[in-house]
Amino acid sequence: MMPIPGSGLAKGLAVTLRTMTKRSHTAQYPEVQPELPPRTRGVIGLFEENCTVCMLCARECPDWCIYIDSHKETVPAATPGGRERSRNVLDRFAIDFSLCMYCGICIEVCPFDALFWSPEFEYAETDILDLTHERDKLRQWMWTVPAPPALDPAAEEPKELAAARKAADKAEAAAAAAAAADQASAGPAAGGPASGGTAPGTGTPGEADA
Repeated sequence: MMPIPGSGLAKGLAVTLRTMTKRSHTAQYPEVQPELPPRTRGVIGLFEENCTVCMLCARECPDWCIYIDSHKETVPAATPGGRERSRNVLDRFAIDFSLCMYCGICIEVCPFDALFWSPEFEYAETDILDLTHERDKLRQWMWTVPAPPALDPAAEEPKELAAARKAADKAEAAAAAAAAADQASAGPAAGGPASGGTAPGTGTPGEADA
């Protein structure tokens, strides 16, 4: 069946007429900021206190855009006769966002929750070198990281809380059992007849001798 000549043009004009009668939904950016979802991948923030310089994020990064420098320090023994320990101290933590492809692998593999997604996306620069954010700037992005969502009331209790509650209940039961045992052992001695008391089956002391 041959199409009617001009049917495509008529359909296009019909779509145009329907659109012309509807109100536009143009967001006046940048005067009006867009409402971004909580898990938006805008920029990465660094919580430096949690970083242990394990290098997992740098090793797993597919673009090799994370630069970490550190040195070792000796920590004196906490107790007399104890051994000294060594720990890694972070000297530099930088991310080159001109290379980053926002895959999120670095955030997922971090075992100590030192990296977080921030929904901020307005950090364009005129110089590509300025897209390498050092740890001071990465720390500033932490102020824009949204709070974690509330837990589902019907969700299963975390295993850590269940284990801690079980240990606390066990310790409380053991303490109650020990207190009951102490009370039972001290009961007969405290409630027994005193010397010179009333003899069994008699009214007053000395009645049996009368």
